[in-house]
Amino acid sequence: MKYAILSDIHANIDALESVLAHARTEGCEQFVCLGDVVGYNANPAECVAKIREMEMPCILGNHDEYSAKDIDLSSFNPVAAEAVEWTRQQLTPEDRQWLAALRYVRLVDSFTIVHATMDGPRQWGYVQDKMAAAASFTYQSTPICFHGHTHVPLAFMSEGGKVHGGTYNCVQVEQGKKYFINVGSVGQPRDSDPRAAYVIYDDTEKRIDLQRVEYDIESAQAKIRAAGLPDRLAERLALGR
Repeated sequence: MKYAILSDIHANIDALESVLAHARTEGCEQFVCLGDVVGYNANPAECVAKIREMEMPCILGNHDEYSAKDIDLSSFNPVAAEAVEWTRQQLTPEDRQWLAALRYVRLVDSFTIVHATMDGPRQWGYVQDKMAAAASFTYQSTPICFHGHTHVPLAFMSEGGKVHGGTYNCVQVEQGKKYFINVGSVGQPRDSDPRAAYVIYDDTEKRIDLQRVEYDIESAQAKIRAAGLPDRLAERLALGR
């Protein structure tokens, strides 16, 4: 089976629809979401509706939690806080209830999904190096775990207590090794490539392939500005940062 693994959609319906269309042409049969359906961009309700309509396995991201629950935002970056407050007003009580009920960690068939880290899934830490990946491997019981949160695609592999990792395009899964794979971001990439990112996992061929998809960035930017959200959120989409 081919799985399309999506993360950090961040209310970007233009990117989400382009990724879903691309994944279908690639023969994906199952879709999985690693959280942060909402936040930053201008179509949170539409993105929640699409994920729910498709009934794809989904876990909680930090922006999902901030938007679903009345968490104090005084310590937040002002731009992020403004986006969260705006998002709360766009979601129905049912949307917020659905988001709040999502789990932090979930098993999907033979692999695990988490938004941030396995060692502290409720604390929203970042895995950006081998040391942080090693901590997550300690708590990983399946050969593969997919995660997001940093918006930067990275792959880490553990074998015999040693961890290797870095950027990737394709990972061939080998028996006896563990993999902790960041699938990048659909709605707000931060690796200097503005194209939407997601991963296809072929569990028959044991291959993980990073995908990049063009989408209508100008449309997404126009919606951000029309909503009155900070202009920085629109500008960064074209930069992939």
